[in-house]
Amino acid sequence: MPLARSTFVRGILVTDMDFLKTVRRRSFLSEIVYIVLNVGLAATLVFLVRITGSPFPAFAFVMLSMWRVLAVRPRFWIANIQSNLVCFIVSMSFVVFLYAINSAANISNLDSLVIQSITAVFFIAWLLFLRPQSKRFYVVMQAGVALFVGVTAIYTMSYGWLALLVVLMVWLVGYATARHILSNYEEPHLILLSLVWGLMMAEIGWLAYHWTIAYRLPIATNVLLPQVSIIVLCFGFLAFKVYDSYFHHQRVRINDIILPLLFTISIVGVLLIAFNNVSVGV
Repeated sequence: MPLARSTFVRGILVTDMDFLKTVRRRSFLSEIVYIVLNVGLAATLVFLVRITGSPFPAFAFVMLSMWRVLAVRPRFWIANIQSNLVCFIVSMSFVVFLYAINSAANISNLDSLVIQSITAVFFIAWLLFLRPQSKRFYVVMQAGVALFVGVTAIYTMSYGWLALLVVLMVWLVGYATARHILSNYEEPHLILLSLVWGLMMAEIGWLAYHWTIAYRLPIATNVLLPQVSIIVLCFGFLAFKVYDSYFHHQRVRINDIILPLLFTISIVGVLLIAFNNVSVGV
């Protein structure tokens, strides 16, 4: 029977079989540590918002948790920041939602804790399952989540802000999500197209600033869902299908976009015509 080969690791003689066991053990432990750290991040953010009653300590903790973005030479900072904008937007939006739930009127502490815990479960699912994925489908999903929650968070908090600040933040969300998707396609005009999409989102953001409609959620009636979040998500889906069709065929095929186009027109039309009279102005 052939013997297992031996090798030296840090001055210790081990067999190949022992080495593989060590690698697997380290891999398992690293996965456990990864899960614990991400669950701990979500739990810590909930704790900070509930204890302080303010989103700013949680904002600071999110920024601290992303220290690895700047743990490189300064010339790589801009590239790293842009690559992590989607994750940053989702994390900051999570804090905004926690604060909105915590400060909602006519809701008990127990109810707010339950709703915050449910929200934390979705955030943990983002951290553990969606964010680490690199396939195109999941990258598009990541951008879609960031677009929806980012715009929702902005209009949840911006009812007393200057229009310029709101428009700039919506532009940033649009730019970051477009860049996130286009990077996966290795688009040569990455920056230009991302800026164009950011400009389109900024224009929608300016209109929504002057005419903001929101809907009460069935579970948390004191938490409002801005109408513009649904609209920009539909437009984003349509824009992605148009670009994907052009990328694969060097032209936009009607068969590729007809269903997304009808879906977008239907959803936006229903929201703007049928549901405005049952919504709540913010």
